[in-house]
Amino acid sequence: MLRSRLLYQRCTRQYATLSQSLVNLGGPPPEPPTTELFHCPLSPLDRRLLNALSSTKKFSSLSQLVHKYLNNSGNVLPSSLLYESRPSASRKVNQEPSTGTDSSDVMLIAHCVQIGEEHKVTIASGFALEAPYEREGETLHLKQTQIRRSPLLLRERNESYARNSPSTTTERVNSGSFVVYSDGSMYPVTDIVSSLPRSDLMIMSCPKPPVATLPVSPYPVHAGTPILGHFVSHECPEEPGWTPWAGDTWSKWVQGTVLGYRDFAGRETQPGTYDALSHLLFTPLPTAGSSGGPIIDAETGAVIGVMLGTRMDNRVEGSRGWGVPSETIFEMFSLPGLEGKK
Repeated sequence: MLRSRLLYQRCTRQYATLSQSLVNLGGPPPEPPTTELFHCPLSPLDRRLLNALSSTKKFSSLSQLVHKYLNNSGNVLPSSLLYESRPSASRKVNQEPSTGTDSSDVMLIAHCVQIGEEHKVTIASGFALEAPYEREGETLHLKQTQIRRSPLLLRERNESYARNSPSTTTERVNSGSFVVYSDGSMYPVTDIVSSLPRSDLMIMSCPKPPVATLPVSPYPVHAGTPILGHFVSHECPEEPGWTPWAGDTWSKWVQGTVLGYRDFAGRETQPGTYDALSHLLFTPLPTAGSSGGPIIDAETGAVIGVMLGTRMDNRVEGSRGWGVPSETIFEMFSLPGLEGKK
């Protein structure tokens, strides 16, 4: 039985979500995997990621990144993020749903752990930010924080601890995070410079990407505002509009609507008041792998939120798309005019 579980784990890819306790699982658990799944081949993307882990290590392991994520929680960067509530035509996100949209400025984020013959690959989305960074040749990316919940990450820590015991035989451990672009290029994550665990967001750095940064608005939009969300699928859906994206995935800008806001206690809140706009509710429900992707104001073309996952709002309304308003992103940056000041 244990052997079967390990084999099944080797053949699955995980997708980042808000939290197992908050996600609507949509019914009873699935049936146990059949033996056909035990011998499924690695996808081309997973194979590239695992090969990169085995190469000469010049990047941080997942354990090191988690350590930085915790240490830099609430860190305010010395630079400011550009306010772009109404970006120019050249800065607007390419967002025409009817024309086979361009998703080149959104990237796939992959967290990988390999221990012996076992491996786990968790994917999410992210995008680059228009803010200066002190390391030459690197830039900042925003993503959702699904980085420390993998069962194999705990195994990685245990294996690292066991290396200090001469009586214990350990397996080789490789881990790391990568940014994968729509053109297939791949870069390792070098650092996590700030995080907001309560909002499930973090800012990481990696070599400067071959993509444009996205304009981010500091102002929340009202309920009923038309939006576009960057959705991801690991297989090509039958409906039109989906285009090949990073690795072996597919993407589409999907039309939706802002439904409202909630504070951390789950109470309804309103923009334009002193209420804390901790979370943003929207439709439609995001797909697996969309977590960390941008929510775009359909009129202005600016980022007004970040997708986290799906959550049961209440038993009357049912499940909603669950995200973070973009004003939260600015909490990790200095206010304009105060850059570098303590």
